[in-house]
Amino acid sequence: MKHQSAVIIGGGVGGLFTGAFLAKNGLTVTVLEKNPLYGGGLQCFSRKGKLFETGMHIMGGFEEHGILTKICSYLNILDDLKIRHVPSSCMDEIIFNSNGDTYRIASGRDKFIESISSYFPEERVGIERYVNSMFKLTEELPLFYLQENTGTISEHTEMFTWSADTFIAHFVADERLREVLAYLNPLYAGVKGHTPAYIHALINVLFINGASRFEGGSQQLADALVKVIKQNGGQVLCNKEVSELGVADKLISCVKTADGECIVGDWYISSVHPAILSRLIQPGVFRRGFIKRLNEIPNSYSAFSLYIDLKPGVFPYIDHTCYFIEDYGMMWNQDRVNANGSQKAFMFMTPPEIDQGKYASRLLVHSVMNFDEVRQWSDTCVGKRGKDYQEWKRSIADCIITQLESVYPELRNMINEIHTSSPLTIRDFFNTKEGAMFGYSKDCENMILSHFPIYTKAKNLLLTGQNVNLHGICGVPLTAIHTAEAILGNNQLVKAINNAYETE
Repeated sequence: MKHQSAVIIGGGVGGLFTGAFLAKNGLTVTVLEKNPLYGGGLQCFSRKGKLFETGMHIMGGFEEHGILTKICSYLNILDDLKIRHVPSSCMDEIIFNSNGDTYRIASGRDKFIESISSYFPEERVGIERYVNSMFKLTEELPLFYLQENTGTISEHTEMFTWSADTFIAHFVADERLREVLAYLNPLYAGVKGHTPAYIHALINVLFINGASRFEGGSQQLADALVKVIKQNGGQVLCNKEVSELGVADKLISCVKTADGECIVGDWYISSVHPAILSRLIQPGVFRRGFIKRLNEIPNSYSAFSLYIDLKPGVFPYIDHTCYFIEDYGMMWNQDRVNANGSQKAFMFMTPPEIDQGKYASRLLVHSVMNFDEVRQWSDTCVGKRGKDYQEWKRSIADCIITQLESVYPELRNMINEIHTSSPLTIRDFFNTKEGAMFGYSKDCENMILSHFPIYTKAKNLLLTGQNVNLHGICGVPLTAIHTAEAILGNNQLVKAINNAYETE
């Protein structure tokens, strides 16, 4: 592999992990990122000396023997990361505002069951069966446990393709409990009747096994991955927007950038949204029917984010994530509940500083939002969206703060200033269609529709990232393993990752 090279389009989580895996195994890697800063959902921005994360606030997989612990150990970057583990006694808090019902959810398989059962003792047997069944569903995806691919065709159980809400309802009868068990919907864009049970299980099991946060911002993981690429002779180029992929003899011949550069490699890997990739590649590589499919598959919903700069020493540091929802009955339709400026459901948290003390310096709020809320400004660009857009953002922020005041009555007096972002921000900075947070929507009624192989009709063009297989801080690196192994050889990375961890 020392004489082969790879050009990766997109410097987000998928592109950087794929690049790091390939660079460590001898390929000369060039990552092209259109933004001034690499990292995708790991990016942070600074305002008056305070760092705000744009996407990756809470992670699973960094516990002992966890997926990310093993992967980062293999890449030799684990010691570069400042990880704070969320207390197992309460990893999440769910607040139903209308009647004040509050649920504190513990991590760890047994503790999770115990914490939920303490609120619904009559459903304890069903809760145990539900949790055990979730873990069994995840076992149907061997890569989730970094197990080697045997080459046999996977046969899934019937439950695997149930809808997530059907899966939950199969085990518990209490309608309130069904909503509580679906509280992580905003982390995978859960849609009633459509989101597959296996997606629900993967995300929940990941966090049940243990939740963690970055101290001092998520950009550090992106920086660590870039270090791996550079130490192994590669490069990560920012402000390098790809304008076209050249094609010759049914192979990609080069990548052309907006500033006129032509970059050549043996392998080309796209980490951008497939619909956007289809606009960059010359006609004939993708069939018209395939391109039509790329543009018709529903995308997951987006989000509005509120970044609050807090006055010093006034707002307590919260060591877990909080989920606020106005009332029962809203859990499965948050993108519709949060419509027309009325934000009735959101998650909020206080990211930890290095050597975090008693009080928080920042408060982050993320509210599910459908792209239709900003469609009227869809033809605008960053910094030039107009006065009405700015007023709209202020009204959304004010609505969220008003809702938060039901939990923290003095909140407005604790704020220095606020910053906001919308689905347009996500669309333009992360280069994802309609600001989709988790790529294409997965649908249990049509499992094949949004399923993409890593291979394309051009034999030297591969896909990676959240649209291909799995999304999230663990799902995307697992997809990156799959993509990298298409070049390195089946099971080569999985074996190396496990061997590296076992010999430590």
